[in-house]
Amino acid sequence: MNLDTLVDRKNTDCVKWDALQEVYGRDDVLPLWIADMDFKSSPKIIEALIKRAEHGVFGYPTTPKSVFKPFIEWNAKRNGLGIDEEWILTCPGVAVAFSIGVQAYTKEGDGVMIQTPVYPPFHSAVKNNNRIMVENELVEKDGYYTINFDDFERKIIDNNVKLFILCNPHNPVGRVWKKEELEKMADICLKHDVKIFSDEIHSDLIFKGKKFVSALSLDGKYKKILITAMAPSKTFNIPGLYSSIVLIPDKNMMEDYKKVSDGLAIGEITIFGLTAMEASYKHGEEWLANVMEYIEDNAEYLDTFIKENMPEIKYRKPEGTYLGWLDFRNVFSTQEELDDFLINKAKIGLNSGETFGRNGEGFARINLGCQRAILIDALNRIKNALYKG
Repeated sequence: MNLDTLVDRKNTDCVKWDALQEVYGRDDVLPLWIADMDFKSSPKIIEALIKRAEHGVFGYPTTPKSVFKPFIEWNAKRNGLGIDEEWILTCPGVAVAFSIGVQAYTKEGDGVMIQTPVYPPFHSAVKNNNRIMVENELVEKDGYYTINFDDFERKIIDNNVKLFILCNPHNPVGRVWKKEELEKMADICLKHDVKIFSDEIHSDLIFKGKKFVSALSLDGKYKKILITAMAPSKTFNIPGLYSSIVLIPDKNMMEDYKKVSDGLAIGEITIFGLTAMEASYKHGEEWLANVMEYIEDNAEYLDTFIKENMPEIKYRKPEGTYLGWLDFRNVFSTQEELDDFLINKAKIGLNSGETFGRNGEGFARINLGCQRAILIDALNRIKNALYKG
């Protein structure tokens, strides 16, 4: 598998390459924004999908237990997780799941806490459901982010917080939270009867030397306040197949979640989503290992290029995810100036930092799940626009 091989994604109805005019106001930007990869998915997944398509009948699917077995075994092997099949529900996407969670575990006017800067749908899931968005802003020092636990607890008490949406690994800052950090947050939530929704969609995308700790692996006492979501979508580059897994150990929390999801008629995933999910966890390990090695090399290339060519820009390699968080605050005084520079001068499409929260202003998120040639092109565009004006 040669990951350097360019794949032409234009005119395939993909958001990343075909929605540039709508997103950036021009169609000549090089896109390194939305979090899907430019690599072909695992040949084993493609093979399974072709085999299923050749059957030719695509009626309403049931969800066989055979789909969950590889997922359970995958997590036992990689993360030491003991997952009970009774905890499992399916969902089209993790963002759908945490939006359901907001409706299931809070009521209008309740506080829902997020840790900014964070994935924009966290914001919209709270605001669009008429809940109060409460921000526990992460603390940044030299590109490394930590949690202000005093602020975390104070915000919970002062704002009637009923649900905390955790991002682990964290998008966009790339932290893989340590066990002690997770336990400290979980203790505070347990103390104040706050439910935790742990978005673990990037949990298989972990850099060498780092270990992912799922909220589900913590002490059993936390399971009565915990809902977790995972998916093969980011891991195996199949987000367009809309297949995710929701894990709810507590029966009462399960009932509350199902009441909302059933009421909205949301929960089932497609035949092809089921097929791809099973094939991913059965056969995807070697493919993923190759992809992660390539992404880590991309992160190393980005780090070296910035230090050698654009030292005003600050970047710290992530602990997980295939995303980079670029700090332009030494170069531009406003997000508007930064966005204009990237789009209209450098002509590259990144995610604007302010969409992740107030403390994302002056930053941009870059997608490292691309061929090296695309990354090199993007970095040279930034350098040339920065120094040649």
